[in-house]
Amino acid sequence: MRIAKYLAHAGVASRRAAEDLVRAGRVTLDGEVIGDLGRQVAPGADVRVDGRVVGGPEERAVWMVNKPAGVVSTARDTHGRPTVVELVADAGARLYPVGRLDADTTGLILLTNDGELANRLLHPRYEVPRTYVARVGGGPVRAAALRTLRTGVELEDGVTGPAEVRRRGDDRLELVLHGGRKRQVRRMCAAVGHPVVELSRVGFGPLVLGSLAVGAARRLTAPEVEALRTAAAKE
Repeated sequence: MRIAKYLAHAGVASRRAAEDLVRAGRVTLDGEVIGDLGRQVAPGADVRVDGRVVGGPEERAVWMVNKPAGVVSTARDTHGRPTVVELVADAGARLYPVGRLDADTTGLILLTNDGELANRLLHPRYEVPRTYVARVGGGPVRAAALRTLRTGVELEDGVTGPAEVRRRGDDRLELVLHGGRKRQVRRMCAAVGHPVVELSRVGFGPLVLGSLAVGAARRLTAPEVEALRTAAAKE
């Protein structure tokens, strides 16, 4: 097994973040600092990150969290702000967020120690949908704004892909995106004259937030995890 995959399976970080650890010279294999991402890890090898021993692969787990506003979507925060990982204190594994929600965006975020699954869920190639509900300003949302949101909005980093959009009242929209750029929903809505006042993610692939309370977390069932894997298996 290649070193980055080994670290991801051990719950140290996602595959991409594990590659960064190797490139930074923070990983040793049998006492040797390695920088080659192609290095294989043999059974029983001594693998360490920053001098700390990395054990064998942890049991894979995926948790759903209903993120409150003001909580950041990182494993740790240098400014002392509360993190989504702290909401799953009894996980029994080192968990990492699957992507991010802005601090002021609420709703469904996944935490896992399965780096392979996390990478697939986030990769644009697999087009795993995310569903958001936005309360917007600017008055009632008219048909022209809906058409623009559905066909693509010109932003400073290019035109967005098509989105599924429907009204849920005069000032509420449900949007389904099949990719994600930074603050994309907020920027799309602002571009058509309807700045976001409140934003919540209510779905990720086949999962829905449902009745999970704000600030609460639950571990996904085996069928739910399998449904996620299927959603991220598009070739």
